[in-house]
Amino acid sequence: VQLQASGGGLVQFGDSLRLSCVASGRTFSNNGMGWFRQAPGKEREFVAAVTWNGSSTKYADSVKGRFTISRDNANAKNTVYLQMNSLNPDDTAVYYCAASIGSKLVSDRRLYNKWGQGTQVTVSS
Repeated sequence: VQLQASGGGLVQFGDSLRLSCVASGRTFSNNGMGWFRQAPGKEREFVAAVTWNGSSTKYADSVKGRFTISRDNANAKNTVYLQMNSLNPDDTAVYYCAASIGSKLVSDRRLYNKWGQGTQVTVSS
């Protein structure tokens, strides 16, 4: 059972990126999903979460209005996306997708029990 995150890269201030997270080995269509990030020397922090059916979302204040989380449960791979706009150097981090232990919105990383391997996002000024 794996979560595979992709889409990271090196971009400039103000650019956009879309991260994807694909589940393999089992479906997470009944689980809430989230994105977290970890910058060098800092703790892993919550970025965004979405309910099992995509009906509700939650964002960290630092990304609200710039990032959008969504999910597609229609295909067998259950993909979760993070659209990131107006990127700035403070967004530089390794981004991780994760599946929560339940179906609801959660920002506490302790309530996530399946993590992807991370994808690096670097924003230059």
